[in-house]
Amino acid sequence: QAAADPMSSSDAPEDGPKETSSVSQNISDADAFKILLEMKMKKRQKKPTLPSTVTELDTEDGSKVYVVGTAHFSDSSKKDVVKTIQEVQPDVVVVELCQYRVSMLKMDEKTLLKEAKEINLEKLQQAIKQNGVMSGLMQMLLLKVSAHITEQLGMAPGGEFREAFKEASKVPFCKFHLGDRPIPVTFKRAIAALSFWQKVKLAWGLCFLSDPISKDDVEKCKQKDLLEQMMAEMIGEFPDLHRTIVSERDIYLTYMLKQAAKQIELPRASETEPRKYIPAVVVGVVGMGHVPGIEKNWNSDLNIQEIMSVPPPSASSKIFKFVIKATVFGLMGYGCYRIGQRTVQFILSMPAAQSYLQKLTEIRSQH
Repeated sequence: QAAADPMSSSDAPEDGPKETSSVSQNISDADAFKILLEMKMKKRQKKPTLPSTVTELDTEDGSKVYVVGTAHFSDSSKKDVVKTIQEVQPDVVVVELCQYRVSMLKMDEKTLLKEAKEINLEKLQQAIKQNGVMSGLMQMLLLKVSAHITEQLGMAPGGEFREAFKEASKVPFCKFHLGDRPIPVTFKRAIAALSFWQKVKLAWGLCFLSDPISKDDVEKCKQKDLLEQMMAEMIGEFPDLHRTIVSERDIYLTYMLKQAAKQIELPRASETEPRKYIPAVVVGVVGMGHVPGIEKNWNSDLNIQEIMSVPPPSASSKIFKFVIKATVFGLMGYGCYRIGQRTVQFILSMPAAQSYLQKLTEIRSQH
């Protein structure tokens, strides 16, 4: 707007001619894009001052990727994300979220804190309905771990992702991408990797997690994300589970970052004008535990088709599902038994029940 109308009417000299041209200068979309892009490039630091938690990666075509390793419950991680985005003025910001967790970007801290602490039967039923019995239970157990940390720290998870979302919206032509593998795929592949007794043992460990956590513990874990470190301690004896929850997601995140780092095509004034491309600048916001895996996979040819497939339920999964159902029905039956004979007699003495029983007797006598 400033380029189109460099002098507003209020700035015009008072002693000048009263009749001035009111014809505004029109600029094309391509020109407007170029002006804003130039402004962005001027603001972009040639040698950015970056936090120590940032890892720089390059692509073959000259694009740059700045991976910010974060702790999901850390105030300093949020500051690192803001500082990095302001310094490099990226074209794309990629975060370690999938479409199933995108709601945390729009919710405020108080709501998220409340949601994280309230894990009830309704949430369990919804998780099972969406992801199946085993994956739903795994999701709820992991939410319990996250809720435990939330309760200990009084801090909602995902603050660095919300800061990235806010800061990306301030950068001209900056896109925001979700870079993590969908949760249902991860959980289903994780469940398929475990035997029946491994599932029971893991569930037991998650259910009885209660060790106190301090903010200092979180900051110490900036070399390895706190939630994933706690998970790693519990799944250390299950290498297949570590592969599905951490290693496979390292590959997926790397693939998404490389896709985001493709060169950017500049707008053309006409179809006859040759296409021009410039290297992209990308900021990735991921848990610190994923950074070594991303560095390891960066120069490899990646194919994510294999890690996106969901294997059919194993025999152990079917057995575990049967045990869960049998337990639920058993508890219901036991509850009915505990109601007692007096309650049953009371129900049978009600007029509606007597009328229904009388109708049943009449129908039986007719036949």
